[in-house]
Amino acid sequence: MDDVTGLLTALQFGDGLFPGGGFAFSWGLESLIADGRLTRAGFADFVDGQLRHRWASFDRVITAHAHAAAGDPARLLDLDDLADAFMTVEAIRVGSRRAGGALLATHLRLGTAGAAVLSQRVGHLAVVQGALLAGAGLDRAATLAVSGYAMAQAFGTAAIRLGLIGHLDAQRALVRLRPSIAALVAEDVPAIEEMHGFTPIADIAAMRHVDRTLRLFSN
Repeated sequence: MDDVTGLLTALQFGDGLFPGGGFAFSWGLESLIADGRLTRAGFADFVDGQLRHRWASFDRVITAHAHAAAGDPARLLDLDDLADAFMTVEAIRVGSRRAGGALLATHLRLGTAGAAVLSQRVGHLAVVQGALLAGAGLDRAATLAVSGYAMAQAFGTAAIRLGLIGHLDAQRALVRLRPSIAALVAEDVPAIEEMHGFTPIADIAAMRHVDRTLRLFSN
């Protein structure tokens, strides 16, 4: 794949309009806003913390190893089981599976290489992203860039829908976060046994979210 084709592929799959299933999830953001724990001024810092302490050390690791294992269903299933075991918050675990399933369904319809192999076997978002972006021809760096950007963008979209920030605020946050995402993508990927994540405030918010009578998002 030449550089321009790779760029266009990454732009397509990283686009917020791409039907990947993330539209239904706030990953704890809705409860944090409802409880007054997050303000407009603190939004970019919050996303930066999620990227550094959750995505970089957990989702990025799973995605990178899934990218390397594309075409190996048994290994991908092992990674999916491991991701499931590490997600101790049920709302996050269910959300990851639902988002991964929606992303897989879209790629099945698009005929992305490797999508049919994953059908009904692998479901977590990070695993699906890694395997299918490899199938689409993206290298590991581009795959991780799409993954990290998609996470930041998903938080921005949720924050806009929840009235915390405006569209320009979201774009300012993405501009600010771009160097951080690039630096995290460039870091060495650790062994799968070394992955970890620690975002207790967002995790607790996601756990409390299920008890809310009125809610816009699933988690």
